[in-house]
Amino acid sequence: MSSSEIIVGLDVGTTKIACVVGRRNEHGKVEILGHGRADSIGVRRGIVSNIEETVASIRKAVEEASTRSGVEIKYVHVGIAGQHIRSLQHRGSLIRQERETEISRLEVEKLINDMYKLNMAPGEDIIKVIPQEFIVDGEPGIKQPVGMLGSKLEANFHVIIGQTAAAKNILKCVNRAGLEMVDMILEPIASASAVLNEEEKEAGVALVDIGGGTTDIALFYDNVIRYTAVIPFGGNIITEDIREGCSIIKRHAEAVKVKFGSTLPSLNREDVVISIPTAHQRPAKEISLKNLASIIEARMSEIIEQVYYEIQNSEFDRKLIAGIVLTGGGALLKHIDQYTAFKTGLDVRIGYPHLHLAKDTPQELASPMFATSIGLVIEGIHSYEHRRKMEQLQTEQDKATKAQLENIDDTPTKRGMGYLDKIKKLFERDLID
Repeated sequence: MSSSEIIVGLDVGTTKIACVVGRRNEHGKVEILGHGRADSIGVRRGIVSNIEETVASIRKAVEEASTRSGVEIKYVHVGIAGQHIRSLQHRGSLIRQERETEISRLEVEKLINDMYKLNMAPGEDIIKVIPQEFIVDGEPGIKQPVGMLGSKLEANFHVIIGQTAAAKNILKCVNRAGLEMVDMILEPIASASAVLNEEEKEAGVALVDIGGGTTDIALFYDNVIRYTAVIPFGGNIITEDIREGCSIIKRHAEAVKVKFGSTLPSLNREDVVISIPTAHQRPAKEISLKNLASIIEARMSEIIEQVYYEIQNSEFDRKLIAGIVLTGGGALLKHIDQYTAFKTGLDVRIGYPHLHLAKDTPQELASPMFATSIGLVIEGIHSYEHRRKMEQLQTEQDKATKAQLENIDDTPTKRGMGYLDKIKKLFERDLID
């Protein structure tokens, strides 16, 4: 297996902007060439709220990644999330003219591309169209129709929709930073590529990506994405609860959450306290770890309840044999896997993005916090290889069509008897009779 082209993933998140440069090595693993990170100031809940600050953060992250990798970064694959994301199910169909020939990849691509022409509500646009199953001449449950015979090709699609303005603002920021966007990828899909294995996707699994501003959900069953949802709460709201509950500044609240935070108060002792600095050289505040965990548990309870509601709403809650995989920065909270399992009754594990990474990957990147960034690189590699394959197929088809045209002899015998030719022949036979 040869190495792939160099791909750059750009995660424009609420708490951080991360840029990862990578490629697939000869062993099929993702080799990280360099990465950069900057605090995200101009993004709230996945939506750009300040163009200039977001542009500055993107430039900082990209410059750092470029320096570390030695790669001049121009083209990026960008993640998109936010509470404006929604999805729907739709069926498309294609009537084939050449029913005696095999269904080609180009016909499947045409059916998928036609879904992007669906009429959307004002201010909305289609981000991604994902085929779930194909139907050939009324026969359902087909995963790969290429090579089959049939006169009618249909498919059920999972269509992901977002606000046009939100996507345009992200594109504007990327362009102002001197970059070009190759593709815009839904972040939970990217995270799933980084932390889920094929067995989990086949058995049924819910990916829950707890970011700074939002919690993204993607459900897979039988190796197909079945449901997506976005909850407008993430790690930042827990930090705000700690800030207000302990009357400390946000920076200290975040540090306390990361270092001492837990979702299970019962596992923390009342007499174990920590000292938290306060502003203006005032005496430090003391708070018990049990009270800190109680503040975190109150908000996590709300988030997990909404996650479980979305899982039940998908109607796949009884089919998730592999349970829930938690990833994102919020998945680093202590005991969050046990707490989620207790609240939902499902098996839970923490998703680390080391599944597809080469062995020499920096330890910092093998964290759930970078699952989306690494997933964007993986999705970018898949997208690049898919485009190359489609271009090759189109070239081969063009050559075959050209060869057929050159070999056609302009006589009814050579090109087949059409409807008009048959009428002429019958007419001539009547005259003879």
